[in-house]
Amino acid sequence: MNPVHVVGIGLGPEDLTERHREIIRQSDILVGGRRHLAYFKNHPGKKKVITGDMRGLINHIKTQMNRKQIVVLASGDPNFFGIGPLLVASLGAENVVIHPNISSVAAAFSRIKQSWDDARVVSLHGKRPEKSFLDAVARNNKVAVLTDSKKTPGWLAMQLIDAGHEKVRMCVLENLGTPQEQIAWYSPAEAASKEFAKLNVVIVLKSGIPETAPVLPLYFKDHPQLHLGMPEDCYHHEAGIITKAEVRAISISKLCLWPGLVLWDLGAGSGSVALEASLLLKGGKIIAVEQNPERVNHVKQNKKQFKVRNLDIVQTRLPGGLKDLLPPDRIFIGGGGKDLMRIIKAAAGYLKPGGVMVVNTILFRSLEGAIATLQRLGFSTEVVQVQVNRGKAMPSGERLEALNPVWIISGYR
Repeated sequence: MNPVHVVGIGLGPEDLTERHREIIRQSDILVGGRRHLAYFKNHPGKKKVITGDMRGLINHIKTQMNRKQIVVLASGDPNFFGIGPLLVASLGAENVVIHPNISSVAAAFSRIKQSWDDARVVSLHGKRPEKSFLDAVARNNKVAVLTDSKKTPGWLAMQLIDAGHEKVRMCVLENLGTPQEQIAWYSPAEAASKEFAKLNVVIVLKSGIPETAPVLPLYFKDHPQLHLGMPEDCYHHEAGIITKAEVRAISISKLCLWPGLVLWDLGAGSGSVALEASLLLKGGKIIAVEQNPERVNHVKQNKKQFKVRNLDIVQTRLPGGLKDLLPPDRIFIGGGGKDLMRIIKAAAGYLKPGGVMVVNTILFRSLEGAIATLQRLGFSTEVVQVQVNRGKAMPSGERLEALNPVWIISGYR
């Protein structure tokens, strides 16, 4: 059986070595995209165009490789978001020889004269989820994107704007390695309205202070970085209607969160608990439920400000509106007033086995009612009282100022 040779073209035929060219000349069947095959129009062998039917392509190669020498042409480097891994998996590693070359991403970073060992690379070709792009931008200061005909640089720019990344810089590198090569920098607003060549690579760089940079307490208000126990002033919120930072951090710890879970934040207020919980729920989902239109708007503003991607916002009057939501693994109830017991009972009906419900209250009546309701519903319960005293400056020193004590009731199913 003849091994199948997979040759990376790099940016174009100029990047091929003499060894590459000799392998191509000796092939009986040349496989590649129309653009790649056009580089070798005088090649005497048969040519097979790669279309969207990859299963058919693999079957064709399998039937021919016993008798024919097959070379597959690939853009850039075959193993870098390319066809190489598919051929190895389908034909067996012993039947494939891969010849690497310059990737479009390596070329792009060389053009802008920046290193890329610290870059995150995302491909949006075909069916790859576009969510990966925004997740990468949220977590990294340097992101390279391989676009496709639908997810263009303009489309990426709109995604950045919608997610609150208006201040990043986008470099769009078009037709790399050709006489039509163009390189230009844009803000997302500038790129959103432009047309670009089909062949392009986009590099997104964050401007200003990196999101991973440490911050000082006095810096929070103007340059907040999402973390557990954020000062209340970092959030858009109605005066007094927000879970205090210390109580928030303890409540989130009681929820026992880990990646992939679904959390309901009922009576979300500003959404501060939901937003900070997102730090522990990578790959999961948070649903913030709030009936007050002004508070719903605050949650939306805070979501955009902190660029949280896995938070959905639902406006409804509790305990109604829960039946169409994704079933939760965890439930936090920070509000509810006189309807608290009804909300607990309704929400418990949707909580998955092994789930956790955490309730905050400052009222004796609600404390007793929440414990009794949870126990009647079969939960084991735990109660913690949190009394926070914060330092307050005085002319001759500092004193402590007490906040309302809060009961945190945890129910374990």
